[in-house]
Amino acid sequence: MFTLAMRSIVQRPGRLIATLLSAFLGSVIIMSFNSMHDTAGGANIDDRSSETLTTAATVVGGYGTLLVFFAIASTLTVNVRQRGEEIALLRRTGATPAQIKRMIVVESAVVAVVSMLLAILPARIGGEQLLNVFKDTDQVAGSVDFVFGPIALTAGVSVGLIAAIGASFLAVRRATKAAAGGAEPGGRGRNIAGFAALALGIGSVGSTFAFDKTDDALMAAPAYGAILISVGFAVFSPVLLKFLLGKLARPITLLTGASGYLTVHNMRRRAAQLSGVLMPLILFIGMATATLYMQAVQNDELDTSGITRSVDDKSLETLNFVVVGIIVVFACIMLINTLYAATTYRTREFGQQRLAGATPSQVLRMVAIESLVLTVTGAFFGTLAAAAGAVPFSVVRVDAVLPGQGPGIWLAIVGIGAAATVVTSVGTAYHALRTPAVEAVSLAA
Repeated sequence: MFTLAMRSIVQRPGRLIATLLSAFLGSVIIMSFNSMHDTAGGANIDDRSSETLTTAATVVGGYGTLLVFFAIASTLTVNVRQRGEEIALLRRTGATPAQIKRMIVVESAVVAVVSMLLAILPARIGGEQLLNVFKDTDQVAGSVDFVFGPIALTAGVSVGLIAAIGASFLAVRRATKAAAGGAEPGGRGRNIAGFAALALGIGSVGSTFAFDKTDDALMAAPAYGAILISVGFAVFSPVLLKFLLGKLARPITLLTGASGYLTVHNMRRRAAQLSGVLMPLILFIGMATATLYMQAVQNDELDTSGITRSVDDKSLETLNFVVVGIIVVFACIMLINTLYAATTYRTREFGQQRLAGATPSQVLRMVAIESLVLTVTGAFFGTLAAAAGAVPFSVVRVDAVLPGQGPGIWLAIVGIGAAATVVTSVGTAYHALRTPAVEAVSLAA
């Protein structure tokens, strides 16, 4: 199986590029922040600097680990689903489900290891730059030397491998069962994980009201609550998408005609595949909106009260902005990566639609409407998750139900998500439609 997996990688490396990119970027994030643990344990470091670095590594490392796991899982799921015909052919030629699982798991593990090796140098550079940020804001002493050691390397290797092996195993398990003519597994483990994330998120948000408005740890509970609720919604994204399609099907069809009908039909059929797009979109909107609004409320309250910001206040603000920066960059890359892979794979589908009478402009409109529906779905549930964290924080911190910053932050975040979704989908579909319909069907067959 190892030889077969290596041959598959060498012969068709393009299909694994999305997974390689996700694992590479994820490893850079994880190792960069976990290098702060190594630096905090270095020689001749003062207690304040050590505490700041440890907090940054723990808090942001947690966010990063969560994002990386979902990134690798979503891209691997898309990759395995796109190999349904190959898996069916292997089954017909005598390969057992266990052999197919081992082949794809080995492929994923090899790609993960390669990406981690490539990420070591960029992660080291990123860790040094992160340390410089803390030095420039006087949160870490200028004499602290950067250390890139075993904690950073171990974290990068363990998270990447666990995500790659676990996600590929679950995805190929569904695919091999479907190739054998059976129904896909019911996803009991996925449902349990989703309900657990929602329950823990609601509990964390509820604990906000147990804090005093001046507590230093006030922001932690609603922030983690919003993240966990975002994860819960992301896990249940196929069900949530079908629910919204049921409510929006008639308006979409009435407003957009044939393209709208094609959109609703395809999205209902492909809800499971589209969940790979909704996951990063919901996480991006939920986490970024909650974090930025809570930090804005915190800053306004400190400015209004005339209190000089402490080192802890500056450290928290730096962490939050770094977190949002990571979320914006990584989630957008993950979103674009997944969309590109998923839309490119549909070249044959687009060719079949054109042979059945659809014009290229109708196909493009269908893809554009799909992108808008995905954006609305992601924005709706991402906003719910963000509000679950930001509203309790605002109530406790400033005795106001809604933050006073207006919709500007939310509009900017949703706009970034919408632009990434629509531009990538339509641009990739336009490129795919340049291939003649008959050629597209025959090449993909």
